[in-house]
Amino acid sequence: MSTLAHTMMTAARSTDSGLVGPGELDRYPYAEGPAADRVGTSAWDGTDPELGRVGRRTAGSRGRGLHGQLVQQLGQMIVSGDLGADRPLVPEEIGQRFEVSRTVVRESLRVLEAKGLVSARPNVGTRVRPVSDWNLLDPDIIEWRAFGPQRDDQRRELSELRWTIEPLAARLAAGHGREDVQQRLSDMVEIMSHAMGQGDALTFSRADVEFHTLLIQIAGNRMLEHLSGIVSAALQVSGGPVTGCDRPNDAAIAQHARIVDALGTGDGAAAEAAMRQLLTVHPEVERVVPAPREH
Repeated sequence: MSTLAHTMMTAARSTDSGLVGPGELDRYPYAEGPAADRVGTSAWDGTDPELGRVGRRTAGSRGRGLHGQLVQQLGQMIVSGDLGADRPLVPEEIGQRFEVSRTVVRESLRVLEAKGLVSARPNVGTRVRPVSDWNLLDPDIIEWRAFGPQRDDQRRELSELRWTIEPLAARLAAGHGREDVQQRLSDMVEIMSHAMGQGDALTFSRADVEFHTLLIQIAGNRMLEHLSGIVSAALQVSGGPVTGCDRPNDAAIAQHARIVDALGTGDGAAAEAAMRQLLTVHPEVERVVPAPREH
């Protein structure tokens, strides 16, 4: 195992939160924060306590104290339908129920408004907006939908979107070969292989996220790069349709390695084909994306 791969694997196991410099595995933290740091009240009266959990930290509103935690709580409740448009969101009531200050409530509602979940109007108050207004590409909303009543639709849509984005990214990336990037992708494959052998799902997942995110970033298309957060969020949502990324096995490792080899030789068609094979849903579960047509 290369020195870089060994260092990154060690970091993945020893650190479970926080953002560090570009290119390190811990830029994609997964673990939940300590229970003592969460908002005091998990949910409003009559809601499922499970909605109160702070999910995997994939987006900017995570891990920022009470403000970030309240965004999580309210976001999950809105997406689940427990907070609907039938009544306004009263800041004073929110502050009392979650035992947070008016400033924390105000900042949290602003974040949710930026995500399209709520709107604030004079003489009307703050109300939940219809789903058609939500920013469905926001990593937070992706996760909230994936762990709520819309979980099946969200995971299917994510699989379909990845199947559209990533094969193209793999093809484009083959034209931007760099030795340092090739080595890094190879390290990710090596880490995944070793982690699979050790039964280390956390390290495998982190390396997988790093692999797919880096691949999109080197495709040379800034609009595709802007979508890398969606792929990162999709990889961190478990329990969906089973693809090669969801089920660590030798075949999945081999497909990742094929992608790296194709990038090394500049073979865009082979890189695209390997990515499509990796993202194809396994036959033992319902097929999400049809096989590509033969032209």
